[in-house]
Amino acid sequence: MLDIQKIRADFPILSQKVNGKPLVYFDNGATSQKPQVVIDAISKYYQEINANIHRGVHTLSQLATDAYEESRVKIQKHINAKHNYEVLFTSGTTHAINAVANGFASLLKSGDEVLVSALEHHSNIVPWQMLCERTGATLRVIPMNDKGELILSEYEKLLSDKTKIVTVNHISNALGTINPIKYMIDKAHEVGAAVLIDGAQAVPHLKPDVQALDCDFYVFSGHKICGPTGIGILYGKEVWLNKLPPYQGGGEMIATVSFEKTTYADLPHKFEAGTPNIEAGIVLGTAIDYLNEIGFDNIAQYEEELLEYATEKLLQIDGLKIYGTADSKTSVISFNMDGIHPYDVGTIIDKLGIAVRTGHHCAQPIMDFYKIPGTIRASFAFYNTKEEIDLMIDALQKAQMMLR
Repeated sequence: MLDIQKIRADFPILSQKVNGKPLVYFDNGATSQKPQVVIDAISKYYQEINANIHRGVHTLSQLATDAYEESRVKIQKHINAKHNYEVLFTSGTTHAINAVANGFASLLKSGDEVLVSALEHHSNIVPWQMLCERTGATLRVIPMNDKGELILSEYEKLLSDKTKIVTVNHISNALGTINPIKYMIDKAHEVGAAVLIDGAQAVPHLKPDVQALDCDFYVFSGHKICGPTGIGILYGKEVWLNKLPPYQGGGEMIATVSFEKTTYADLPHKFEAGTPNIEAGIVLGTAIDYLNEIGFDNIAQYEEELLEYATEKLLQIDGLKIYGTADSKTSVISFNMDGIHPYDVGTIIDKLGIAVRTGHHCAQPIMDFYKIPGTIRASFAFYNTKEEIDLMIDALQKAQMMLR
């Protein structure tokens, strides 16, 4: 059992009021709040060891370098990567996906195929569209059903020797659907395709084991797991990272430079050009330590309770419809209220201190599938409570009375 009040005390922002009401923060799918230990670690870095890394012989540079590389090892162990140099720091999930897509431009040709799913965030659609435009490859879409689940029989039909990479999210940001990625990875490998998993929405809820999954790439962002913004991870199997050219050129990613020729550094530095977001890279390790102390099994169990409780309460509201009813889903609920635009609901309940996301959630194809402009999305974290859900229900009922 989690001591929720003790956990909530770790997050200073949760004690504040918004529009005179206690803050109820249900926009965790967009970004998580930060515990005091993470906030303190950011300050500690700048107060004690701020320096550029990998380049200086002086003490501060060595301390900063050590802390940065220790964080890389923490993340390696957290996701069970085989080697620490398979863990690359990026600015976030979007950067990581673009780095892989850019690299595949040298591997694809006209007639090749890239498979994406109908459940993807725009950041896992647009880079692949750009890649296909550059190379003449074709983008294929794995369809979904009304429950918000991928249709696996159609996925199997799409796979062929033309398929060069399959890219799919672990968990849908818009619907909360948990995709059967192990099965999808195994099927893709049967036809020789690589697989990239967008884990941005998964890592707050579970610990991915990249070796057990056997994925070729796994990407996620730090700000969704209680870490800072501007930092993310690209895990790639060594064999694939060696195949792909670097995404950016500059300092740090080189072995030698002359005006005639440049040779690239070994992994991971080949993909880490320029001065990185050092503080965020270090503090991402702090955030992961914090979550592991709470325990991901504990987090998953508690968030499942919140999901079940909120689903039951929401369905008691007349005219409310939930989108995304997959058999396997995490603590995200997308819904609309009959005859009311989601933006209007979001605006009114914000006045009552309730923070939810409204719109298409950077997943416009999902909204087009349901023929709706967007949804209201409540996304729960381990520091939320059933009492907060009750406050949201009351606010929604007040909004419904005002807007109908």
